[in-house]
Amino acid sequence: MTNQSVFAVLNTGKSMRIAVTSQNFRTITGHAGKSRRFLVYEADADGNPTEVDRLDLPMELSLHEYHGEDHPLFELKLNGIVTQGAGNGFLQRMARHGIQVYTTSATDPVQAVSAILAGQPLPAAAPHSHDHGAGEGAHRHD
Repeated sequence: MTNQSVFAVLNTGKSMRIAVTSQNFRTITGHAGKSRRFLVYEADADGNPTEVDRLDLPMELSLHEYHGEDHPLFELKLNGIVTQGAGNGFLQRMARHGIQVYTTSATDPVQAVSAILAGQPLPAAAPHSHDHGAGEGAHRHD
């Protein structure tokens, strides 16, 4: 989402919602497709992030495992997801739902969401790898 689009969302009164992958509910964690825990933030009236929800999903509802279009994340009407790592399948799937994915090496959820809301860049993420073990064969990366 660009600086102008964040500004436009904030000025229309439409809520800006961003989820953060956080397996420990404290820091930004990686492999978004396998993440089951998310912190959900909305911009308050001053444009600052406020935590409004937490998702703690069962294993079968990780996006890597669940391929339905009725996933709880999609029901949150998110504008973005912040994570430390995501594969192309995840990026494409989120794009189909109008959700911008922000990958970063940052660890603090509030600072990362604040930067996005202010239109500032996030620290670059480490390259995403798929080290799923030898001999696994064809593998879907959502």
